[in-house]
Amino acid sequence: MKKDFWMERWIRGEIGFHQNEVNPYLIQYWQKLNIARDDTVFVPLCGKSLDMIWLRKQGHTIFGVELSDIAIQAFFKENGFEPQYTSNQMFARYESDGICIMCGDFFDMSKEDLKSIRAVYDRASLIALPPEMRERYARHLVGLLPPATKILLVTVEYPQTQMQGPPFSVTTDEVSSLYSEHAEVRLLTKLDVLANNPRFQERGLSSLQESIFMLTLC
Repeated sequence: MKKDFWMERWIRGEIGFHQNEVNPYLIQYWQKLNIARDDTVFVPLCGKSLDMIWLRKQGHTIFGVELSDIAIQAFFKENGFEPQYTSNQMFARYESDGICIMCGDFFDMSKEDLKSIRAVYDRASLIALPPEMRERYARHLVGLLPPATKILLVTVEYPQTQMQGPPFSVTTDEVSSLYSEHAEVRLLTKLDVLANNPRFQERGLSSLQESIFMLTLC
């Protein structure tokens, strides 16, 4: 899956992955990470997620990365911010009111970029990637983050043969395989959610589960 895939989705407005409300799992489970109000939270592949607004209201500084400048500009405009803009060879930087979003490729980020991160919120990053990219994503992410960083991870699981991702099906076993060498992996809950998602029923799914994990890096 190439960068152009996501760029084209934003250009065409095909953003079914975007949620128009704050994710309820974030509200319910965020406190389990037990991080300080003034800690910095990293949101990879952040789009224009309203979850960043909720996290900012909890007192956290927000640091995101997103390929599409359309998504970033929409986020700030729709939420009434006028961001400062700077750029370097790798990233354009948009920043306002404690929220900074880097426009560029997550895989170009360095340890220096994430040295102040204390927590990560991943609702739509891992599941946005096909199998061959998920291992690279997880390896790069844990390689950048400081020790003891907490990650709140949301995944979906369904018969992959019944629907072409994204979102892709990511099993609990795969999460363990990707992260257990580098982190304590704790499954907080796993829920059957097909009945609440008619658009996935229409796409032919016979089952759909959502899982919420808390990872603590070694």
